[in-house]
Amino acid sequence: MLKTAPAVFAVGNEYQIMVTTTKPALLSVLIENEEYFDESNGIMRSLSDLHRVSVPMDALDRAGEYILRLRPIIERKPYFTETEALVEIPFAFYPVPKENIRAYHIADAHNRISEPVAAAKAFGEIDFLILNGDVINHSGDPSKFDNIYEICARLTGGSKPVVFSRGNHDMRGNYAERFADYTPNAQGRTYYSFRLGSIWGVLLDCGEDKADDHAEYGYTVCCHAFRQRQTVFLHRLIAEKEKEYAADGITHRLVISHVPFAHRMAEPFDIEEAIYTEWSKLLREEVHPNVMICGHVHRLGVWEMGGSHDNYGQPCPVVVGSKPGKEYWAGCGYIFGREKTQVIFTDSTGAVLGEEII
Repeated sequence: MLKTAPAVFAVGNEYQIMVTTTKPALLSVLIENEEYFDESNGIMRSLSDLHRVSVPMDALDRAGEYILRLRPIIERKPYFTETEALVEIPFAFYPVPKENIRAYHIADAHNRISEPVAAAKAFGEIDFLILNGDVINHSGDPSKFDNIYEICARLTGGSKPVVFSRGNHDMRGNYAERFADYTPNAQGRTYYSFRLGSIWGVLLDCGEDKADDHAEYGYTVCCHAFRQRQTVFLHRLIAEKEKEYAADGITHRLVISHVPFAHRMAEPFDIEEAIYTEWSKLLREEVHPNVMICGHVHRLGVWEMGGSHDNYGQPCPVVVGSKPGKEYWAGCGYIFGREKTQVIFTDSTGAVLGEEII
């Protein structure tokens, strides 16, 4: 009935529980006698096999469990729709602890599943998972969206949170315009903030990696205006900082972006200097993040403020943490401690490739 275990995505102050079914069904989630529905303006959804139910973070964190309630559809009719018997599937849920928080970062999987999962398991147990763009190779084949949920299922089992960010390859293909329908989003937006326990984070979406008029895109992108809207979004976060990164109990502030935007790339990737400089300044002077988590460049390492990769004024150390090779894949684990953040690079052979302290 379920293709995989659900994925529990952190978006703002809610979780979006998303799951794919093998047949048309009606779906809801039960938490402490409160039922939350996959619905559209009061109508239960069944046309899509991918279901999304939004629930309050505090309710699920407090309960520590949830129940998926499914009614498979026999025939949906204008009158007297026929369904099979109700199926209830319970899942435990483990909210992120307050200290010594363990997370693993996967970006640039490019349709691989087993190798990124093996690299994450080499790091060990995690409290939450970060998927940071280009998990699939492009959005031309909608069946590949299942890869996202397969990775989540293998590493979280529907019982731990996932943070999800879009990459530039995700913007390519016939289904790119529907990417937000297949993944977590904030009212359709692929950029938003989130909070998990004592961690606050902001996801910024750089979109494509070349200018909008580049021949490769064939007039299918308008990312400059999209990035401008994110500048407005950052100003709004700063204006509401007491509800965001300055809220009580926050000990770590993260910036998650597929592209390490404070670094000037070589031509034709050297775009948006003014916007990326402003983003960096706003984050550096107002938000004061502890670490910026990136993929895209297919490297592993920590880029320090003022270093050779800092071209637009990094707001904090930048960790680039994904390296796909021909016979392996490598990623990055984090341990967010009270006094320091430990960064551990691992690969799909089980090897630990290096450690850094931030």
